[in-house]
This record gives sequence, structure tokens and C-alpha cells, in this order.
Amino acid sequence: MRKLETMEEFHELKNNGKHVFMFSADWCPDCRIIEPILPEIESEYSEYTFIYVDRDQFIDICIEHDIYGIPSFLGYENGKETGRFVSKDRKTKEEIQEFMNSLS
Repeated sequence: MRKLETMEEFHELKNNGKHVFMFSADWCPDCRIIEPILPEIESEYSEYTFIYVDRDQFIDICIEHDIYGIPSFLGYENGKETGRFVSKDRKTKEEIQEFMNSLS
């Protein structure tokens, strides 16, 4: 999964193409639990580019988009938010797939 580098990159990506931003942090145990399934989900939904957003590095993006729990997912297509799976709860593979299916 590609890692977000700058705020400018976030705005560029969300306005161009189909992207899913995964908000996470190195210290988050629930984020580590879903890590092994993410490559499979990425390949299953290859029409999307998945972007890892470090919650601590990009707290302003989190505040701007009401991301107060991690792991969380935010879908965008050409500047329009297509869906959000935002909570502080642990996510299962099935829940992530359900979210991804809701984007189309």
C-alpha cells in the first residue's frame, strides 16, 4: 500500500481517480491485525488505489474529515466522497469487503 507523503498529495489524489484512504498508525493494535489481509483486499478491488494515511502525521486531514478512530477507511472518486467506514472498532475482512462493495 502506498503511503501518503504530503497534504497536497492527498488533495490531488482525492480529486483524481478512485482511491481508498486507510487511516492508521504504527502504534494501533487493531490496525496491525488487519494488515495481513490488506494485500488481498487491494488485489480484489484493483480499480481503487489504496493509500495509507498515518493518523499522527496527518492529524489535520483527520480533523477535516471527521476521522476520530482508527483503522478507518475513506473512499473518493474524482473529488466526491463515495463512502466511509469510520469508527474506533476493530475491522474484519468481511466488514472491509462490505464497505468496498458499497463504494460501487
